[in-house]
Parts: sequence; structure tokens; C-alpha cells
Amino acid sequence: MKAIGYQNNLPIENVQALQDIELQQPIAQGHDILVEVKAISVNPADYKVRLGMPIPDGEWKVIGWDAAGVVKSVGDDVTLFQPGDQVFYAGDITRSGSNAEMQLVDERIVGKMPQSLSYGEAAALPLTSLTAWEMLFDRLDVSKQDKEKSILVIGAAGGVGSIMVQLLKKLTNLTIIASASRPETTAWLKELGVDHVINHRNKLSDEFTEQNLSLVDYVVGLNNTESHLVEIEKVVKPQGKFGLIDDPEALDIVPFKTKAVSVHWELMFTRSLFQTPDMQSQHDILNEISTLIDNGLVKTTVGENLGQINAQNLRKAHQFLETGKAKGKIVLEGF
Repeated sequence: MKAIGYQNNLPIENVQALQDIELQQPIAQGHDILVEVKAISVNPADYKVRLGMPIPDGEWKVIGWDAAGVVKSVGDDVTLFQPGDQVFYAGDITRSGSNAEMQLVDERIVGKMPQSLSYGEAAALPLTSLTAWEMLFDRLDVSKQDKEKSILVIGAAGGVGSIMVQLLKKLTNLTIIASASRPETTAWLKELGVDHVINHRNKLSDEFTEQNLSLVDYVVGLNNTESHLVEIEKVVKPQGKFGLIDDPEALDIVPFKTKAVSVHWELMFTRSLFQTPDMQSQHDILNEISTLIDNGLVKTTVGENLGQINAQNLRKAHQFLETGKAKGKIVLEGF
């Protein structure tokens, strides 16, 4: 089968950073389903792993954690799917990824693909939807009924933020404050329904003062957390909650003590990585997202389709993501 892989952690400008290769097709066993990959999307996790995860000498590493496709075969223990089902999923960071024609994935982290979307549109959703949902409703325990509370989402125009603000708009009554820094990303967030947009190039507290915004109950940091930490403490309410998903080199949360602010990490891969008892909740979440999509309540967050799934186009996608200027998701479709 066709795949895109690498053998060394190289900068994306090097043509060997991602290469077109041929691999043997895997066989589904146990809870695994074998999926014929029709489309993928690319996430910051892709280039972070490409640059940092060690690879045994002589072996090929295939990455990719967002895909939509068709179930070709199932393992003996599979109960949720059958051959022919259209599915979408974000995969498992410990296993071979979606940058291949065929991929094995545990059924418990797979959802039924929205019927109203193309494969490319569906592939843009799983990782960001799971991350956004788990952050809001599992980590921060955001109430879907509370009408008095508010949230700040920092760096909201990217993949996770684009889904998060939609979930907040459709499933909660929170006042939504989101940050962006460019006219096009500001317009994008307003289109998605946020109540206020602030510029994270400026001090968050100054932006709050300028727009006469009150302190917020929740803050979500999606990128550059280190540079915003001092300002986050200023704009969060006493006994508020702060959640983050990025990878700061250091995280000094001592200033949060006075306000008794709790800190929450979200990593979408945790459930599959540790085979947690609630691992199948990701199947349930993806099915919820699929229903929201098909009911017209949430829309896909495709920013750009770069065409066919191959090494050249994947290198372009990684290169663009590494600039940190992506709006929505980058997808590729078909081998």
C-alpha cells in the first residue's frame, strides 16, 4: 500500500523529511478496524512528532491523526462497525498513522462520519473536535445550562479554536471572548459566532479594559501559553478555571494561587495512550459531533484543501502549519 513516511527527524525543507513509500497492508484483529483512508487533515501534532519522536534505525515512521474513510474489514472483537461503514477518527499517537492508504484503528476511538460532508470535510474534524469537547466538558466541566458565565479562548482561529467556539455557541449559554491578531482571523471568529474578539498581540488585560469586558470564569490557552500566563491571571475570576493544550517549556502557576485558579491539561491522546476505562467516550463524542454537523448546528473547519495525499503536498502542509498562521484546517484527499 502507498504511504508517506520518514526515517529521520528533519526540517521540512529537506525532501527526506516526508517521503512516498510502499508498505505491507495490515490485518485487523481484536478491537481494530481496517480503514481505507479517503482523506486526512494535518495538525500541529504532526510536525511536532515528525521533528521530535525518535525512530529505530532503518524503520519507517508513518504519522497522521485525522482521517475519514471506509471500513474494509474488522477484528473478531469489533461490535461498533462493519465493512462498508464510513468513519472518521483522530487515531492513537502510539500507532502507525493516517498518512497511508490503509490504517488500523481501535473501534472505540472511531465515529460514524457525518453523512452531509465529503471525506475531506469530515477529515478536518476529529482531533480538533475531541480536543475541544474534552477540554470544555471533561476538563473544565463547563455547564451547558449556566447563563451567567463567560470564557476566553486564546488563539481561537486555528483548528481547535474554530470548533471550540462553535460548540460553545451551540451547546452552552456562555459569553464567548476569543482572541485573534489578523483581520481575516477576526472576521472568521465573528462568522463563527463569538461575542467579542480581542487582539492577543496586545496585553489581554488592556484589551479587556478597552472593550469594557468583565473577568471570565474560564480561560483556554491554545497556543503561546507562556507569553500570556501573566495576563491570564489578570483576566480570570477568583476561583476560575484555566485549561491549556500547548507545550510551554515552563509553566509557573504560582501566581494563580491567590485567586485559587485551577489548572487543567487536555491531551486528546490520553484515553487511547493509557487504554482508560472510558476510552469509548471518544466514539460517543465523535458520534455527537457527527449529529451536530448533520443537523446544521456545527460546520466543518476546512481552511484549505492541498489536493492529493502525497509527500510533496504533506510537506507543504507541514511547512504552512509551522508558520503558526493557519486559519481552520488543512486537508488532503485521495491517493
